[in-house]
Amino acid sequence: MGGPGDPPEGTPDGAPGGADDEYRSVVFDESFVRAARLQEFSARERMGDHAPAVRRRPPMRRGLSRQALILVLLIAVAFGTAVYMGVRTPYDTGTATVPEATEPLRMTIVPLAPLQEVPGTTDPDRLFAASPAAQFRIGAEGIPLPAARSTSHFSDSQVVTALTTAKDYLVRSSLYPEVLTGGEMRSVRVMLDPDQLDQFDESFDHPAADGRHAATGWLVRFDPETVELADPQIRVQGTLQATETDSTTLEVVSDHIFVYALRPTGGGTQAEASLFTVRRELQFTFDRDDLRLHQTRLRTSHAQAGPLSCAEDAASLLRPLLAGQTAKTGTPAGTDPYATGSTAALCGALAPHTQPEV
Repeated sequence: MGGPGDPPEGTPDGAPGGADDEYRSVVFDESFVRAARLQEFSARERMGDHAPAVRRRPPMRRGLSRQALILVLLIAVAFGTAVYMGVRTPYDTGTATVPEATEPLRMTIVPLAPLQEVPGTTDPDRLFAASPAAQFRIGAEGIPLPAARSTSHFSDSQVVTALTTAKDYLVRSSLYPEVLTGGEMRSVRVMLDPDQLDQFDESFDHPAADGRHAATGWLVRFDPETVELADPQIRVQGTLQATETDSTTLEVVSDHIFVYALRPTGGGTQAEASLFTVRRELQFTFDRDDLRLHQTRLRTSHAQAGPLSCAEDAASLLRPLLAGQTAKTGTPAGTDPYATGSTAALCGALAPHTQPEV
């Protein structure tokens, strides 16, 4: 028991005579503290024997974990979906088709020989007013676009693009003065699908009346050494029609009449002008790449042009008969029936009522 002056629980630790008195002889200097080894045990280890507190980690598995594999799979699926949606349009059928080889343009040019002397006057407006072209529109206004409607596999905008491209081709190849009499052809060439460029170039480098390599099958081109435009306002009338031929192809068919006022080169305004008529029927085709690039492929080109002489070669240039001239005697170039794929040489008579009465 404690003495009369001690608390009931005894002398507190740390007080004189307390429990710490027995450790007063122990001195913890700095070297002892530094050399001391500290080790902390877990609760379970403190309850049992003093086992090592450090546990070894289980060996790492080689290869990707399940989470990593799932992440890689999700990324691959997302990427594939993005590519698929970017390539596919709402109008694709999903059926893979093998692209067909591009067929060469097949062309026919029929010269129309006048039965009488070609009429003419110094006033081109008078010529037009007295001809069947009196009510024709001028230039590109004579090539209006029809109402465009979507097809089974092509949208409204794609049909409009096909019609607009066909019209642009007609304007460049039939109305540009630099093409008609200047010999320029690049503005027409750039509108063709690359698969047809070799045939186009061959038609101008080596024109031939073989139904495939006539320069005048691609565009209207006069001989600049003999004729020039008497009036740049060319009269035009015709139609455009777009249809779907299959799930990958749009087709546009054009049928237009172009009427030109021409006069002798260098004759000036005092020289008499005469009318020259060209009817062009073209068949255009478009795949989705052509629509995107504003290009086209020509399948067929059929032209009737006059007044011309049947004996003149119309494959390279058109050499119109001018005011006061008559058709030269002669027949078209001979046709070889043994030549595979050749086109018969044709010539027609220009009806008298198609010429202006002046």
